[in-house]
Amino acid sequence: MRAASGSLFGLAYGDSLGKPTEFRPYAEIVARYGPGGPRQLEGEPALVTDDTQMGLAVGEALLEVRDLTPEAFEPVLRRRFLEWAASPENDRAPGMTCLRACAALADGRPWVQATQTGSKGCGANMRVTPIGLVPGLSDEQRSGAAQLQAALTHGHPTGLAASELTAYACWWLRGGLEPHRLLAALRERCAEQREVYHGDWLGDLWQQPSVTSPEEFIARGWDECAVALDRVATALAAGDHDGDPCLATGAGWIAEEALATALYVYLISPDEPVAVLGRGAASSGDSDSIACLAGAFAGASLGLSAWPAEWQTQIEYADRLFRLGKAWD
Repeated sequence: MRAASGSLFGLAYGDSLGKPTEFRPYAEIVARYGPGGPRQLEGEPALVTDDTQMGLAVGEALLEVRDLTPEAFEPVLRRRFLEWAASPENDRAPGMTCLRACAALADGRPWVQATQTGSKGCGANMRVTPIGLVPGLSDEQRSGAAQLQAALTHGHPTGLAASELTAYACWWLRGGLEPHRLLAALRERCAEQREVYHGDWLGDLWQQPSVTSPEEFIARGWDECAVALDRVATALAAGDHDGDPCLATGAGWIAEEALATALYVYLISPDEPVAVLGRGAASSGDSDSIACLAGAFAGASLGLSAWPAEWQTQIEYADRLFRLGKAWD
């Protein structure tokens, strides 16, 4: 089945299909591609954005760390992010939050001083997929690592919670969870984890103005994610899934909306992976992030063979994607 490879390539495929539609009005996207959105990769290679680039940085940091602890993971992740930031290939309109945080990380200051505490942009979770694909992690390791990789740049609690949920969606789907059970499982996790603050991983990040406890800090993030998931349930129950998905579940510029809209376009037809990507790319918001997360979900569930075979040699960074997938399949 090769679920890890399926998820990683699905992420890159969605990113590439959403790249030319990001920032474009929905009517313009439909006029060019039809209501189903783009369904063929373009270019040799088919280029991706910073979403895939940073996902690779997270994945390669995971391969480098033998024992996944915050003390081991943070410096390697920091270095990988800084290598990405300085790379000449970092020319895909990267998010300003990531760039500002990396600039602050570059001078060696503690990450809790470098992170952008007010940001919950989707940069927090568009890169977290690899953490949901690594086998053998404890619940504490998966949750802590998912939140830490977000927190290095995006210090808002909703970015942390959305990153954990995104990672667990991939983990559960690659483990065989039926897609129609996914939304309820994620909603249950919001309730279970509402006041769980991973202090070993997050340190004193919670100590911000007007926040009285770590539990209060993290609960805000889980509560906002729960609201976003409830919007997905409402949109799916409505039955009419035509038109711009961002109108139903959000434009995806912020982490909980990127998760919600990716889930929405995926759960409409989870057994039609290419249609999932097209639907995600045909959106008026952060199309590449929405489509890449939706592709990660579809690939985790269906495996590498679900995607057109010829795409494997067309997508940018195929060699790096294959290396990560081989490690975790």
